[in-house]
Amino acid sequence: MGWYEDDDVWVGFADVMFPPRRAAEAQRLVATSPLLKVAGGDRVLDLACGPATHVVPLAAQGAEVTGVDLSMAMLALARAACERAGVTARLVRADMREFVERDSYDLVVNMYTSFGYFTDPGDNLAVLRNANASLVPGGRMLVDVLGKEVLAGWVGRPQAVDVDGGTVFMRDTILEDWTRLRTDWTYVRGTEIRRTSIHCVLYSAAELRALFQAAGFTEVECFGDFDGSPYDNHARRLIVRGTRA
Repeated sequence: MGWYEDDDVWVGFADVMFPPRRAAEAQRLVATSPLLKVAGGDRVLDLACGPATHVVPLAAQGAEVTGVDLSMAMLALARAACERAGVTARLVRADMREFVERDSYDLVVNMYTSFGYFTDPGDNLAVLRNANASLVPGGRMLVDVLGKEVLAGWVGRPQAVDVDGGTVFMRDTILEDWTRLRTDWTYVRGTEIRRTSIHCVLYSAAELRALFQAAGFTEVECFGDFDGSPYDNHARRLIVRGTRA
């Protein structure tokens, strides 16, 4: 079983992965980012939607949103978030390596380094190919990750993050010549200690651009932030966008 299939990870570390500030940031980005701009009636697919962090603000903008996630626990949180916000969204339990709804969406998004979970490179390519097939001609795919170039500036420094009632200690390790990243988390809350390790494939801008092109996307562009700024030495994220021909 891959780490991403373990609901104990998503539930046990939800406070770290999805703090309230992340939902507030998503709301701001959907309202202001030219990369996330949607119009009423646009059909949007959020792959690995988690607790509806982006589903809610996208639906609030009038988009018809489908959120896909493998975790039942995350989908339960997503339903609750949609209800609290008074928005309607379609939520589907599915593996993004297999989920395809042909010619159905104007925009597909995959946010907060939810891409690269799979150790087999062919699986990550399959995610992009499925997304390409699910878009209408002219539709766009947006993937947001931490690129190698950004990660190199700070990786290796242990971090401690205070959460409600405890602290999470995080340590990153680069593996296999900068092809994969392992992040080890230790959650200390009183006398309770929980540990987990998260693995993901690392991509440079050139590598992820090439993967988009291999999946059939055209007009592939790389950005350094959600304001559409270039992917350069000032970049905060690696955001890649491609268009279905």
